[in-house]
Amino acid sequence: MEIIKTAIEGVVIIEPRLFKDERGYFFESFSQREFDEKVEPVRFVQDNESMSSYGVMRGLHFQRPPFTQSKLVRVVRGAVLDVAVDIRKGSPTYGQHVAVELTEDNHRQFFIPQGFAHGFAVLSATAIFQYKCDNFYAPQADGGISILDTSLGIDWRIPTDKAVLSEKDTRHPLLCDFDSPFEYDRSLQKG
Repeated sequence: MEIIKTAIEGVVIIEPRLFKDERGYFFESFSQREFDEKVEPVRFVQDNESMSSYGVMRGLHFQRPPFTQSKLVRVVRGAVLDVAVDIRKGSPTYGQHVAVELTEDNHRQFFIPQGFAHGFAVLSATAIFQYKCDNFYAPQADGGISILDTSLGIDWRIPTDKAVLSEKDTRHPLLCDFDSPFEYDRSLQKG
């Protein structure tokens, strides 16, 4: 797998090696050994899958400590715009985001470490979205910031009148009204 670094330390895009022939294709979607070596040691404990229609926007979600989650996400059908927002207090990239288009054709995966809010918008007629988590889902630890917060500068590529959000996702605070439960670990800073 090829690791593509992003503007935010720790958030990476993963491109698998694809083997194609007249029968179709094959790729290794996950290798614990290679992930630990090339990204960071993470023990995933739960796999999830969602199916959504065009215009569905989910997020921007996280779980509060001690139930924080890192996620490794991918699309197996369709296309989504996937976004990670840095919500670690004291981080030099606090409030900044990384966005990547994940599709059934590009087979890319996106790693979102703990301390980030995560969300996506469905760009295709439907999308099947899969993700691995390094902690179990804990409903009492649910948190979020508004997916429609314009101060984040995210172009979701969905017209506002076509956006489909859950009632829960319409109630999340704006970043400016948010008290993050995450602290930036300065020992991770390079240089």
